[in-house]
Amino acid sequence: MSDKTIHLVIVTGMSGAGKTVAIQSFEDLGYFTIDNMPPALVPKFIELVEQSSDNNRVALVVDMRSRLFFNEINSVLDQIDASPNIDVKILFLDATDGELVSRYKETRRSHPLAADGRILDGIKLERELLAPLKNLSQNVINTTDLTPRQLRKTISEQFSSEQNQASFHIEVMSFGFKYSLPLDADLVFDVRFLPNPYYKPELRNLTGLDKDVYDYVMDHEESEAFYQHLIGLLKPILPGYQKEGKSVLTIAIGCTGGQHRSVAFAHRLAEDLKTDWVVNETHRDKNRRKETVNRS
Repeated sequence: MSDKTIHLVIVTGMSGAGKTVAIQSFEDLGYFTIDNMPPALVPKFIELVEQSSDNNRVALVVDMRSRLFFNEINSVLDQIDASPNIDVKILFLDATDGELVSRYKETRRSHPLAADGRILDGIKLERELLAPLKNLSQNVINTTDLTPRQLRKTISEQFSSEQNQASFHIEVMSFGFKYSLPLDADLVFDVRFLPNPYYKPELRNLTGLDKDVYDYVMDHEESEAFYQHLIGLLKPILPGYQKEGKSVLTIAIGCTGGQHRSVAFAHRLAEDLKTDWVVNETHRDKNRRKETVNRS
């Protein structure tokens, strides 16, 4: 048995109250997540997590879709509470009856407890059955007036810690416009106006990660001026993206072929941002021309 502490969040609550959005939010926070976990399987699953060193933060949705939910959930919670290596919290999502009815009508789904009856009858029965579990919950969120985005933000505020603040990270990438824009880019900057090392025969087959190319790109006055404007723009706005609950911000810098100028700028930017943020640096098209030449 491992000595590491497992941080377990059991996500439950009223059907239609936002559990799908919630489990996606935990995934964005770096939790290992499973939807619709039968309660009887939870202890065995926790054993497997304890034996793994990959992740000690787990979020599970356990709800009315599990037929034996009420027969099993209390005994499972007792088992978990008895373990000294498990820190468990229950997140209960709720909403008013009227809002839940409205959501079910929008999606045209049937309530799991309504059978052939009215949606409202199923909601009232579920609320009665879940009342004891709601009383045990450490975190209760009423989603009646929350948009999915607001729910994500609320969960992030309640379950983020210094340990998982790194769930927000920045992707800095270079690319070539001739090979199309990156579909996942949030911010795109164009450096095609700068002098191009491609026209220097001694630099043509190198990349922006090579010192000679990097120095050539950065030694121009307009390059330095642009970079200072770029870093001056980005640094003040990055905390806002994190505050709004964004898990990944992708900053893409493009030149014609994605081999020289964009690579040099992306590398410099990534290195500077690493002093304050978790940053991943990639160069999508850095070797694209070389690969094309090799195929011809």
